[in-house]
Amino acid sequence: MQDTNSPVKLSAFPMVDIPTLEARAAEATSAFRAFAEKGISQAKDTYTRMKTAAEEATGIMESTCANASKGAADYGLKVLEMARANSNATFDFATQMLGARTFAQAIEISTAHTRRQIESLTEQTRELMSLAQKVAIHTAAPIKDGMTTIVKKRT
Repeated sequence: MQDTNSPVKLSAFPMVDIPTLEARAAEATSAFRAFAEKGISQAKDTYTRMKTAAEEATGIMESTCANASKGAADYGLKVLEMARANSNATFDFATQMLGARTFAQAIEISTAHTRRQIESLTEQTRELMSLAQKVAIHTAAPIKDGMTTIVKKRT
């Protein structure tokens, strides 16, 4: 058992070299500061790249939506124009049918009208398909151009 009244030997405790401890703390602080500054710099660079990419994507989407909207409006106008032409053809047919004097004349008018309508519908379908292709191409163009630009920037 130890005597609690005995003096403690100072040599039993290691001596702390305060100047060396302060120098090492300063080195650690400096190293941590450099590490933190590098991390902040990388975060700023990443943020800038992400912001630029988001702005480019927004521009691409705006162009795509504008093209799609214009294309849909053009398509809708074409459909309305065709509906008007078909309605006029139907009224003309009805007028001609009212003027038919014989059953043979009515059959002849009906056959001619049917032939014209089939030709008209075939042409209208061709026009609508062509317009739909143009709309699709013009709508996809900003996306294609944007992706090409992004790929060129990365390489």
